[in-house]
Amino acid sequence: MLGIGAIAPEDVVRVARHGVAVELGPGARDAIAWARSRVDDLAASEEPVYGISTGFGALASRHIEPGLRAQLQKSLIRSHAAGVGPRVEDEVVRALMLLRLSTLASGHSGVRLETAEAYAAMLNAGLTPVVREYGSLGCSGDLAPLAHCALAVMGEGDVDDHGVVRPAADALADHGLAPVELAEKEGLALINGTDGMLGMLVLAVHDLRRLLDTADLAAAMSIEGLMGTDRVLAADLQALRPHPGQATSAAHMASLLAGSPIVASHRFGDDRVQDAYSLRCAPQVHGAARDTLEHAATVAGRELAAAIDNPSVLDDGRIESHGNFHGAPLAYVLDFLAIPVADVASMSERRTDRFLDASRSQGLPPFLADDPGVDSGHMIAQYTQAAMVSELKRLAVPASVDSIPSSAMQEDHVSLGWSAARKLRTAVDLLTRVLAIEIITAARGIDLRAPLEPAAATGAAIALLRTRVAGPGPDRHLSPDLEAATALVRDGSLLEAAHSIAGRDELQATRR
Repeated sequence: MLGIGAIAPEDVVRVARHGVAVELGPGARDAIAWARSRVDDLAASEEPVYGISTGFGALASRHIEPGLRAQLQKSLIRSHAAGVGPRVEDEVVRALMLLRLSTLASGHSGVRLETAEAYAAMLNAGLTPVVREYGSLGCSGDLAPLAHCALAVMGEGDVDDHGVVRPAADALADHGLAPVELAEKEGLALINGTDGMLGMLVLAVHDLRRLLDTADLAAAMSIEGLMGTDRVLAADLQALRPHPGQATSAAHMASLLAGSPIVASHRFGDDRVQDAYSLRCAPQVHGAARDTLEHAATVAGRELAAAIDNPSVLDDGRIESHGNFHGAPLAYVLDFLAIPVADVASMSERRTDRFLDASRSQGLPPFLADDPGVDSGHMIAQYTQAAMVSELKRLAVPASVDSIPSSAMQEDHVSLGWSAARKLRTAVDLLTRVLAIEIITAARGIDLRAPLEPAAATGAAIALLRTRVAGPGPDRHLSPDLEAATALVRDGSLLEAAHSIAGRDELQATRR
C-alpha cells in the first residue's frame, strides 16, 4: 500500500519483478485530493502559473487560455513520447511507473485522484507501456520514458499485455479500464521525475548485493582450487584496515572455506610465501565494492523519500518551480557503481586465467583440459570472460560528466542519468556472466584435486552446479554449460547452496 512517505526498495523489486499489487492508502488519497484543490484554485485564476496555465520549457512564456489547456496536456505527452530504439525491459517500466505513482501519492504533484488510480490499475492489470531505449537526457527527469507511460494511460501508444504487444486503447478496454483525459498540470506531473534512473538504481543495488556475495564465493572456490591460503582472511589482519565492506567479505570468505581439506592439505610445508593479489586481495577489492554499493543505496533511499516534480505543491499551499528534477545525484552513483563492477569482474578474470596456466595453477593440467592438445578445456571460456571484462571497462566511463544542451538552451545542463543507468544494467549482466565462468572453472579445478575435497560450503555449491553442468572430461559444447552456470548465479541458487552450510550468519552479522 502506497502512503505519503518513502517506498521501500524491496517493494519496488516486488512490484517491478513479481507483479505484486499496488494500492493507494487513505493518507495518500487525502494528500492527492488536497493538492489537487490547490491546482484547481490556481487554474481558475488569471495569474499565469507554470505547468498549469503556461507552455513548457522554453515555451513557458505563453499564457494558455482555459479552452486550450486539455489540448496542452495531450500535446505535451504526445510530443514528449519520442523515444526510439529497442524496448526497455518490463521490470524497468513497471518500476518507473510505481515510483511516479509514489510521487503522485505524496500530495506534492497536484494530479486528480483518478489519474493516480489509473497508474495503480495498469500496474495491477499487468499492462506495461512500451518504452524505448533512447530519449532521456535526465534533465527534467526521464521525460521521454515517462511520457510513453502517460501516453498509454491516455489510451494511446502500445502496451505489453502479458507478453503480447497491442494498442493501449484495446488493452485498457479489455481489462475494464478507461483512458484518462488529462487536466491542468497532470501531463507535466506524469513526466517530470527521475523515476526511470531511480528504478534501475534500486534494481541494480538489489542485484549487486547478491553478486558481491557471489564474488566472495567465486574467490573462495578459486583459493581452494589454486591451493591458496585462507590465513589472509583472519579478522585481526582485516581489522588493521577498518573498512566495513572489507571485513564483511573476508569474514564471508573465511566461513565459506571453513574446514576445507584442500586448504588444510598444504597449510604446512608449502614453500610459497604469498598468493597472487587476485587471491590475497579479494576482500579488499570486494569490500571496497560493497562500501560503494552501500553509498549508492543511501542515495537511492533518499530519492525514494523524495517527491520529484516541477512545479511542486508545498505544504502551505504554494506552488513553486524549482530544479529538484535534475538527475545528478542518481547519475553520479549509477556511474560510480560501474567502476567497482568492472574491477570485481577484472579480478575474477585474473583468477580464472591462473587456473588455465600450467605454470601458475599448482599442478593442474593446461587449460584444465582432459587431454591437452587434443582438448582445449576452458581456454576460450577465458577469452569470453576477457571480452566481457574489456566491455565492462568501457562501460565504467562515466555518462554524468557529459552534458548536451536542449530546449533552446533553457535546459543547458543535463545529467544523462538514464544513460548511466542503462550502462549499469549491462554491467550487472556482464558481471553475472564473468562470475559464472570463474565458478565453473574453479569447480573444475577443485574436482581435479580429488581425492582432496573442498569445504562443505563450496562443495555444496559445486554439487548444485553438477546437477546442470557435468564435471571434468573431454571437450564438449561449452556455451550451454556457461549459460546454465550463469542462470544459477543470476537466481542466487549457488549462493543459497553454499549458505545452506555456512556463511549466511557471518555475512548478516558483519552487515549489522
